[in-house]
Amino acid sequence: MANIAEEKYVPRLKAKYQSEIAPALMKKFAYKSPMQIPKLDKITVNVGCGEARDNSKALDAVCNDLAKITGQKALVTKAKKSVANFKLREGMPIGAKVTLRGDRMWEFLDRFFNVALPRVRDFRGINANGFDGHGNYAVGVKEQLIFPEIEYDKIDKIRGMDIVFTTTAQNDEEARELLTLLGAPFAR
Repeated sequence: MANIAEEKYVPRLKAKYQSEIAPALMKKFAYKSPMQIPKLDKITVNVGCGEARDNSKALDAVCNDLAKITGQKALVTKAKKSVANFKLREGMPIGAKVTLRGDRMWEFLDRFFNVALPRVRDFRGINANGFDGHGNYAVGVKEQLIFPEIEYDKIDKIRGMDIVFTTTAQNDEEARELLTLLGAPFAR
């Protein structure tokens, strides 16, 4: 058998990070070690589904939409506490989430910034105030229809979602610079 060197697929944004963005961040913030360079750790996509307590089919629809959007099976989230005002019992399913890492994370990030966000009506950029003080960024999306994988005719209800970008940056300035170089369209 001949040893054939296989070309391993590297997502476009990951290759750009390794070749251009990491050296630019190293130069801008004058890091002493390449390990200090902030990088994207994970992306979490979360959808809350309050009507799931009455209608279990709604949660199935949410999970199917998340699986189409992210390419990964969704994890059903359950209530941690009982809340009488919302008729909610501890352990009831109330939403779904997906945590993306590795190549799937890079592919999702590329599609989110370059395909999905420009499809938002009257889009002027994402809010630059979504940082938490520790280098993580959260953004909300009002409808799942901005993703091209979702067919308009096959959805039962328009639902929003929260998308959290977790980075290894020590502060918000480093995280904002990282996301800007990755192509995040922050509003000016």
